Formats: sequence, structure tokens, C-alpha cells
Amino acid sequence: MSDVRFSHIGGPTVLIEFDGWRLLTDPTFDAPGRTYAFGWGTSSRKLTGPALAMADIGPVDAILLTHDHHGDNLDDAGRVLLTTTRTTITTPSGARRLGGTARGLKTGQTTRLEAPGRVAIDVTATPCRHGPPLSRPITGEVIGFALTWPGQTHGPLWITGDTVYHRALRRAAARIRPGTVLLHLGGVGFPLTGPLRYTMTARQAVRLCEVITPHTVLPVHYEGWQHFRQGRDGIERDLLLAPKQISSRFHWLPTGSTEQVQL
Repeated sequence: MSDVRFSHIGGPTVLIEFDGWRLLTDPTFDAPGRTYAFGWGTSSRKLTGPALAMADIGPVDAILLTHDHHGDNLDDAGRVLLTTTRTTITTPSGARRLGGTARGLKTGQTTRLEAPGRVAIDVTATPCRHGPPLSRPITGEVIGFALTWPGQTHGPLWITGDTVYHRALRRAAARIRPGTVLLHLGGVGFPLTGPLRYTMTARQAVRLCEVITPHTVLPVHYEGWQHFRQGRDGIERDLLLAPKQISSRFHWLPTGSTEQVQL
């Protein structure tokens, strides 16, 4: 049996703790108020700051960085944190840009986190499509992470990363059969691109969860920024229309507090 503690700091940033390990996803610790450019005429303003200050996080063993080129997944303060953390796992192009000890993973590749006296964690990169078909040259390279270690009761922990629902994602999810999912939502959109979405909506998330029926779904990356088109209220409205066997698995992580989940 594996009990894991999740602390939602804001946006995609979550501290994951178990068996002595302290892992952090997509570090974003800048103060609110700034507008960040995302390329090709798109931008977004950060509306709320982190629920926990970077100084309060403490030492981190590894950072799981889905991508380095968007400010809502890695900001200036987060980049400082990268320099003080031994291991960063990210995309191959991100690893080249970051340099140092960053490990780059292509979709399907696996690396291992090891430390004396702790269980080893296998980290496998999962596919992301951060927008509509053929958008990768514009939105850039993004990955998710499937984390596997001995003692998991319900299956691997899956961090989806910024992605819409698509065939490769569905196939990867069916293969992984995750027990717990940190699910990036928000239905990101921009005035310039109209109805196009660059992360999953709740309806897409329900379709994904119908494939895998995970034990627990933890929504993240849906609040605190101007470019989110579906916040918690909208997600909950759509979940009311979903089958109970799916909607009952969604659990909200209060920002700034720690929740324990059995994996």
C-alpha cells in the first residue's frame, strides 16, 4: 500500500511526497499581475499567486517539468528553483535549453529516480498534444509523466501535462491504467484563436476517464490565469452530466493544504 501526500500550490504546481521522496511538478512561484507571452500573438495574465511561497517548500529531490517554454508551467521563480534541484526531467528540447543535469525524455522513454533507503521510481514520458491537430510546431514539445514504484495498490500515478484529448493520449492511458491522475484541465483558449482549445475541458476529461476508470482524479491547471476558459464551476457543471462512476472519482485539492491519497 502506498500513501502519497499532494500539496496543490497553484496552477500545475503540486508537491508530491511519499517514502522520503519530494517531487515537484511544473514550478510556478511568480507573484500575480504580470502578462506572459506564449508566442504567435498569444498571451495571458497571471491572476493569483502561489498558495505556498517557494521558501516554504523546502528541498526537492526532483522536478517533473512537462515543458519549459510557457510561463504558466515554468516562470522566473521556478527557473531559480531548477538551479537548486539535483534532477529535472522534461522534454528533450527543454533539456537542451535548460542544460546542466536536466534529463530529456521522448514519449515512451523511461528514466529512474533512485536514492539510498527509498523505493526506486520509474518515470515514463507520456504523449501530449498542446492544442488542435498539427499545432505542435506552434505550441512546442510537451510531455506527461507516468510514475511507477513498488507497493502501488491501484496503479501508477499519471501527470497528464498540458494536452487535449487525442488518440495517442487515449492509447497511452489504456496501456498505463493509472490509479491516480493529476489531470491538467482549464480548456485554455485565446482571443486570437477563437474556439480552439489547448488543454482538456471537463467533457474531454470524462471521455478519457471512461477509457481507464482511475481510482482518483485530481484536477489541476484550471485556475489563476486569464487564459483558462473553464474554471472549477464549469468543470463541476459538466461533471453533473457525466456517469456517476466517473464523476465520483474527481477530488479537488484545496490550494495551500495537503491531502493524502492511497495509490
